[in-house]
Amino acid sequence: MHLSKRRGLQAKLSRVRCLNEAVPGSCRNVFKSWEKRLEPTQVPLRSNEDDPELLLHIPFDGAVKLKAISVIGSGDPSKSPSKMKVWVNREDVDFAAAERMPPVQEWELQPENVGGVLEYPTQVAKFSGVHTLDMLFTGNFGADITEIHFVGLKGEFSERKRAAVEAVYESRGIPADHKVPEKEAGSWGGAQ
Repeated sequence: MHLSKRRGLQAKLSRVRCLNEAVPGSCRNVFKSWEKRLEPTQVPLRSNEDDPELLLHIPFDGAVKLKAISVIGSGDPSKSPSKMKVWVNREDVDFAAAERMPPVQEWELQPENVGGVLEYPTQVAKFSGVHTLDMLFTGNFGADITEIHFVGLKGEFSERKRAAVEAVYESRGIPADHKVPEKEAGSWGGAQ
């Protein structure tokens, strides 16, 4: 199952953001259904001129057990990202923090993802209960900009359910509330 199609990602798509994107909001265009991953993206995610790094922040509506990530770069392999680093459940990742903090996992990416079937598996134990995902794409294969047309997330999604919980606490037990049936009253594990 690919999370690009899931309601959890769609519900938070307006909150997906990217640092260093050339066209504000274009980071949301890379999330398409798996079936549409090879269709051209009208406004792909591009880095600013002369700075190939992109930092993508993805919030989810629930918990995700992420198993693999798929990335389709530019039709020009030199503009495709060459390295990806990922952090989970952080709200403070920016370029300076990314230099200081070790990622949860990192991958060397291939210049081409022909057919869009190449997936980068995660260390699943480290990617359970994911509520936010930060992806840093560092460098490319020789161009001045980095370009991404598709990001696919493969895993399991559990919707976060919010409901009021009613709880009663006793500061001191009331004996009348804890009556023991007569036949059990004298049988505490031994003979009488």
